[in-house]
Amino acid sequence: MNVPLLDLKGQYLSMKDEIVKEMLEVCESQRFILGPKVEKLESEVAEYCQAPYCCGVTSGSDALIIALMVEGIGAGDEVITTPFTFFATVGAIVRVGAKPVFADIDPVSFNIDPAKIEEKITSKTKAIIPVHLFGQSADMDPIMAIAKKHNLIVIEDGCQAIGSEYKGKRVGSIGDYGCFSFFPSKNLGCFGDGGAVTALDEEKYKLLKIFRNHGQSGTYIHDYVGGNFRLDALQAAVLSIKLRYLDSWSEARQKNAAHYRKLFAAAGLEGQIALPQEAAYSTRHIYNQFCICVADGKRDALKQFLADNGIGCAVYYPLSLHLQNCFKELGGKVGDHPVSERITGEIMALPIYPESTDEMREYVVEKIAEFCKK
Repeated sequence: MNVPLLDLKGQYLSMKDEIVKEMLEVCESQRFILGPKVEKLESEVAEYCQAPYCCGVTSGSDALIIALMVEGIGAGDEVITTPFTFFATVGAIVRVGAKPVFADIDPVSFNIDPAKIEEKITSKTKAIIPVHLFGQSADMDPIMAIAKKHNLIVIEDGCQAIGSEYKGKRVGSIGDYGCFSFFPSKNLGCFGDGGAVTALDEEKYKLLKIFRNHGQSGTYIHDYVGGNFRLDALQAAVLSIKLRYLDSWSEARQKNAAHYRKLFAAAGLEGQIALPQEAAYSTRHIYNQFCICVADGKRDALKQFLADNGIGCAVYYPLSLHLQNCFKELGGKVGDHPVSERITGEIMALPIYPESTDEMREYVVEKIAEFCKK
């Protein structure tokens, strides 16, 4: 059996006619950058995320960058974040000239550990970027309390977590900003790159719209140096259609995760394979990834065994960011963030996409059980 890590063809075919119709409308209008399709999507995403404002941008990476730019964060400033995330979270901090400061992760959710944040704060600290990893929210109440105490901005990295909830609140509606990615492999993905920033403050929202268009407040009038962060109308049109289906897809992912748990339990693998845990505060995990942990240095061998048997899997992420060569000037070393370092050697994602079948998951767990018996 062939079980890909992700297969978007079925999803596309189920709504092909709707998507083609919308894309043709954009082509007929010849309005390809911003415009009414983008404005419509922004309104829909704001409502979905329970945030008052939303600004469409070019990618999740640029969403993080523009939020930092609007806050004037740059050279000499520090931003606290997690070492266990996709590169773009930290890349955005460096791109604006600021210094990333890492706080280790919680061993249950793999998100930033709030208890590790306050000790990292200095007079140069300007913001905290918690990441809602793999579709599960970070523990936001203590993070927001720390930010309020020290007058810090909170930029939620929700690039893997649109629709996930923290104590009933949607991510992106809790911090000052929420950053989202619409990369094709995300739960809500477009046909290329796309992103959005939610904001709670109207003035900050207005600045986001100015900064995404080269800092232009009027035609060829520039009060700021912004960037070209404008969302394509074609991508917005696709996303507006897909957003209608997002909750059903998230529910399917949750169902698939529950099925995996039953299969692992029935196979007696719970003592050998650590399954993802849902934190007590997480009231809606949308499973952008279903990540298991394999201890005793066996992860890579299991990954290869599954690949040899036609099963797609991936490692998110193989190296803690404080140990990446491009950040060596920060002075990070082995032992600085032990939980992150341990998880990078154990973690592996299994297929969880909505269109995957029970038979596929049964085959995946069957092969993992076969490997564990060797």
